Amino acid sequence: MTELIRRTAAELAELLTSGGTTSVEVTEAHLERIAAVDGDVHAFLHVDADGALASARAADERRASGAPASALDGVPIAVKDVLATQGLPTTCGSRILEGWVPPYDATVVSRLRAAGLPILGKTNMDEFAMGSSTEHSAYGPTRNPWDLDRIPGGSGGGSAAAVAAFEAPIAVGTDTGGSIRQPGAVTGTVGVKPTYGGVSRYGLVALANSLDQAGPVTRTVLDAALLHEVIGGHDPLDSTSIDQPLPPLVQAARRGATGDVRGLRVGVIKELTGEGYQAGVQRRFEEAVQLLVEAGAEVVEVSCPTFVHALATYYLILPAEASSNLAKFDAMRYGLRVLPEGVDAPSAEQVMRATRDRGFGDEVKRRIILGTYALSSGYYDAYYGQAQKVRTLISRDFETAFASADVLVSPTAPTTAFRLGEKLDDPVAMYLNDLATIPANLAGVPGISVPSGLADEDGLPAGVQVLAPATADDRVYRVGAALETLLQDRWGGPLVPPELVREDA
Repeated sequence: MTELIRRTAAELAELLTSGGTTSVEVTEAHLERIAAVDGDVHAFLHVDADGALASARAADERRASGAPASALDGVPIAVKDVLATQGLPTTCGSRILEGWVPPYDATVVSRLRAAGLPILGKTNMDEFAMGSSTEHSAYGPTRNPWDLDRIPGGSGGGSAAAVAAFEAPIAVGTDTGGSIRQPGAVTGTVGVKPTYGGVSRYGLVALANSLDQAGPVTRTVLDAALLHEVIGGHDPLDSTSIDQPLPPLVQAARRGATGDVRGLRVGVIKELTGEGYQAGVQRRFEEAVQLLVEAGAEVVEVSCPTFVHALATYYLILPAEASSNLAKFDAMRYGLRVLPEGVDAPSAEQVMRATRDRGFGDEVKRRIILGTYALSSGYYDAYYGQAQKVRTLISRDFETAFASADVLVSPTAPTTAFRLGEKLDDPVAMYLNDLATIPANLAGVPGISVPSGLADEDGLPAGVQVLAPATADDRVYRVGAALETLLQDRWGGPLVPPELVREDA
């Protein structure tokens, strides 16, 4: 059983095809791992053992009949708790949705079910995906498997921690400003933000409609490509879905795994390196770039001047969209309802106020206030309108950079994982962790984070980010897989976290 949880999704699929194991055995192994370690990690908010095993038995029956539903049929998966899942609680890490069970599946979830992947459960997250550390979950923080006293990134720290701790071979996360890639960097996992509209957002509880994007969380680039091909593609239920086929992602990952990047032009983003980045993170990034040079890539420096304004732009646009989206949690239709104390016949407004005060956490309230202010009639043009103009300039900087480079690279996050509680009292310091990832969300371009090694200062994982033009997701898989191969050849194998110990143990 222990050996099964250490296998990649691609290896598990091969074992299932050859008859070397069964989906029930694989699913049971991961459920046993969850039972053994998730009390410390807290990656999951809800585990569906019965449902996962029932799906696994059905997958084994399909394999036996010679008609598997997909290449990953029978490989178990974890799903971030922001995606509607019929029959399972979907809380978005918030008390205001505690106990809510959706009557339908998000398109991503329905595609997972159709492809035969048993769903192990729903993973922990910052409340409504607002955070960079998964400390803003109403149900308690998730811990980093590399050091249980540190954060696993956010807002999708639960999915990243589940994969890093071998509780799930693969997972689905969502990335609004880096919430797949940044957790990937600090947990030593692979995280992909697809092109905006490349994976359906139908059934994804919205934080910021123009930024949110679901994507894969895995331990290898090939696994991410396999999962991306399952969940991606056009969806008529999503008006922002791109109506064109996905590029050949698995093929690109397999090509990149040869380590051959000859002829590729790689642009190092001047504004996303150097000052402000932890020395060990910067060193691992520079080493990764040098490996690309040695493998035949042409590396050039590119400048994207407006990227220095991306953080401020994002923290005007996101709260504005969030304040509109979260207005629907009004205690009238579903979710939590709190009656104000000392009021015999409360009005709807009084019930709404009491419910939102009890149901929303501090970070959600902070962003609702910011967003409402930015959208108010006296300040709309000065703040939200200006932010949208800067967003256009950021997209133009990407276009200019991609004219001279096939892909762009940078460190994924400026530092390794910080200690739990270290930045809770300083929201701006917390927000700075998304410095390198936010531009891709503002422009809608795809990106991947691949482990770049362990920082010298603390022995914790760092990540290298690869970005490509919109709809050219195959490029991030090719270069990401090449980096993975080149780095692991240097290390002698993949990065593996210690066996879940605290730093002071």
